[in-house]
Amino acid sequence: MIFNSFNFIIIFPWIFLLYYVIPARYLKLRNIFLLVVSYALYIQWRPVYALVLAGVTLVTYFFAILIPRSRHPKSLLTLGVLLALLPLAFFKYFDFVNSSVSQLLNHIGFSFQLMGLNWAVPVGISFFTFQALSYLWDVYYKRQVPERDIVDYSLYVSFFPCILSGPINRASLVIPQLKAVRPYFDDKKAVAGLKLLLWGMFMKVVVADRVALYVDVVFDNYARYSGLSCLLASFFYTIQIYADFAGYSLMALGVGKVLGFEFTENFKRPYFAVSVTDFWHRWHISLSTWLRDYVYIPLGGSRCSKIRNYWNIFVTFFVSGVWHGANWTFIVWGCMHGIAQIVEKMLGLQKKQPGGILRVLMIIITFIVVDFAWIFFRMPTLSDAYAVIWRIFYLSWPINVYSPNGFVFYSMVVAVALLFIKDFTDEFCPGRLLVFENRYRWIRWAGYIATMCYILVAGVFGADQFIYANF
Repeated sequence: MIFNSFNFIIIFPWIFLLYYVIPARYLKLRNIFLLVVSYALYIQWRPVYALVLAGVTLVTYFFAILIPRSRHPKSLLTLGVLLALLPLAFFKYFDFVNSSVSQLLNHIGFSFQLMGLNWAVPVGISFFTFQALSYLWDVYYKRQVPERDIVDYSLYVSFFPCILSGPINRASLVIPQLKAVRPYFDDKKAVAGLKLLLWGMFMKVVVADRVALYVDVVFDNYARYSGLSCLLASFFYTIQIYADFAGYSLMALGVGKVLGFEFTENFKRPYFAVSVTDFWHRWHISLSTWLRDYVYIPLGGSRCSKIRNYWNIFVTFFVSGVWHGANWTFIVWGCMHGIAQIVEKMLGLQKKQPGGILRVLMIIITFIVVDFAWIFFRMPTLSDAYAVIWRIFYLSWPINVYSPNGFVFYSMVVAVALLFIKDFTDEFCPGRLLVFENRYRWIRWAGYIATMCYILVAGVFGADQFIYANF
């Protein structure tokens, strides 16, 4: 169930009430309740895929118990990782590999084609698989004690706030919270969580889904629009994917706080990054740290020759591209980010924290690079991405711009401006111009009411699920 649906608005208060009706001393009963709720909500997507979730959970649970006892822990780890990855590889990458191999063989004169599997990918499979794998690797590296309680571990893998689009939490953060006696009700944490929910909802239904009305019209019919329209669409898509994904992450953190849990922070104003390296310290933080800990460092990290270090960076972001989707567009997108970081490291730019006008210039350059790469991320094929880029750089006369009707356009501009002001003040003037955290109650409540009213007036309800739910 997605957070921006009316079903969630109706059902979550009942989950909240029933959860807190259970006395705090009955910790196991609370966890069982959350586990049942998590699976019940997941089953709504497609019931049979709950078996995939349960399968990945059981595989990593039992292998984590066996690894410390084994004389050959590395072999057990390898087998456990392969079995846990099998559903992800089958559902997400079979058709991609099949079509790519078929095209290659056909190109060299061999006719070969396996039947494709046009099945829906289990929602959130990349997120819960990576979360389970991080636990398995942590047990192998002795950073995590094997969890014996199947209820607690299953809840860690399937907890409903995070299963759809992350963040990818570590067992060391979540499992101790599942085992600790939680207070009957923490009003301060709940209020903080509701604020995150409110702003996350604004980012999703007002900013992301509003600008999507422009992006989808232009990019889905790019041949009909000018290069300037395509350029604006690429800018708005850069805003859309940030507001969509960061909005979900804030709502996930908010739901967790209301229920008494803390999850991993996933975004820190990524479009104010001064380099692509800095961008990945701010964007999808739970994935970038996962890739660092389980791909980059095991490959050798930076404790090797420069050439090998550059290769490690490239492989890490190649994996990032593959993780995002079974399409060459995602692979190119990941490789572009890897190459950009290699160039920055060669020039010594990755550690610089400039000030003044140089900082502004580096922020703009980084934004342009990231925006350019998002075109590959958004378009369905490489040829479509190349065509959009060609239109952007090809000046055609007259330079007409797609312009939606007045309300759509102005509400979109206002929403993007409000998001920019919020992130700008948090980045450059932290602690100032606060609304939700203001010391004056009337200012706080004016902010709450104004945000809720703007959501109701300008929000796009009934839109598709979150973009990253597809990954």
